[in-house]
Amino acid sequence: MYFVTFVLKNLTRRPVRTALTVIGLAVSVGSMIALLGISENVEHSITDSLARRGVDLVVTSAGKTDQLASEIDEKLIDQVRQIPGVKEVSPAMVELIEITRDSGTSINVLVQGWPADNFVYEDIKILSGRRLLAGDHGKAMLGLTLSESMGKGVGDKVTIQGEPFEVVGVYQSFVVFENGSAALPLDEVQRMMARPGKVTGFSMRVEKSHNDPNSSVEAIRQQVNALTDSTGKPAKLSAQTTQSYVDSVSQLKVVRAMAWMVSVIGMLIGVISMLNTMVMSVLERTQEIGILRAIGWPRRRVVKMILGESVILALSAAVLGTIGAFAATYVLALFPKVNGFIEGGVPLKVAMEGTAFAVLIGLFGGSYPAFRAARLLPTEAIRHV
Repeated sequence: MYFVTFVLKNLTRRPVRTALTVIGLAVSVGSMIALLGISENVEHSITDSLARRGVDLVVTSAGKTDQLASEIDEKLIDQVRQIPGVKEVSPAMVELIEITRDSGTSINVLVQGWPADNFVYEDIKILSGRRLLAGDHGKAMLGLTLSESMGKGVGDKVTIQGEPFEVVGVYQSFVVFENGSAALPLDEVQRMMARPGKVTGFSMRVEKSHNDPNSSVEAIRQQVNALTDSTGKPAKLSAQTTQSYVDSVSQLKVVRAMAWMVSVIGMLIGVISMLNTMVMSVLERTQEIGILRAIGWPRRRVVKMILGESVILALSAAVLGTIGAFAATYVLALFPKVNGFIEGGVPLKVAMEGTAFAVLIGLFGGSYPAFRAARLLPTEAIRHV
């Protein structure tokens, strides 16, 4: 009998216990994979959107980790445009605003105030109607996901912050949270939020040197950070490269921290569960292990057998947990409260990380039982006859 076959037969002796152990571990591993997957997807979505739009710098208020709390005077944008080497500047106001459904219930939706010349219009696809134009008032565009969840299309009315807006267009973006958001003229959002002449941030495209593009971006970044307002005081702007900006987003930091916290807790629970299962297995098979030692099995082979069983259990849990995580993220993305903020699926990198964690659970959880089994003497078999 092959060694692997022998190990597998050991696991099938107690099918109920084996199945319950795998399911318990799968819940721990799946939770970790799902949370890490959501975090990775959101981060990738933001990074990809900035990269595909050719954004070199993102500017927010200095000291504000949350862009929603950022506030920049529009007058400073004109100064930025005058800096040599600045190709384009696209300001926006991003707010989390209440939208009321026809049923009377309301949901919080990301509303983006875009000026008519925002370069975001270059890569969003207008599925029906038209884009926002200069001078529009009481008009709105809905992302595809938001349009479908609300059942609204071109010509319909939506109530945003208690005010009626006519839907003039439905658009599709390659960015998940833009598909779940509404776009309004910048001045309309400023008026509703009582923040006239203010934006929450702006994106910049820079004319880069072919020889050293990074130095061109860095030079502009330093000039933006050194800007002063009309009174000569520091403008307190924070210009960041796209990767630095993504790394500093407070919401992403919270999601990452939660994901890793759950991962650590899940790993501890998994190790304890595995430890309990394998200790029970060793105690039940004391006679068998003693006989194996008596017929010449070396201690290292006994260790390999017990660790092999625990690792196979862990890998089975990883497969089941990964499938569960894929399904959970897709189902979660359908819920109205998060629809348009997250996307379903788990990146391959995260699935591999989850599998690695599962293997560690198997090794840590099986180590003590394995060495305990290896220390059994052949005489133990006689005592348990």
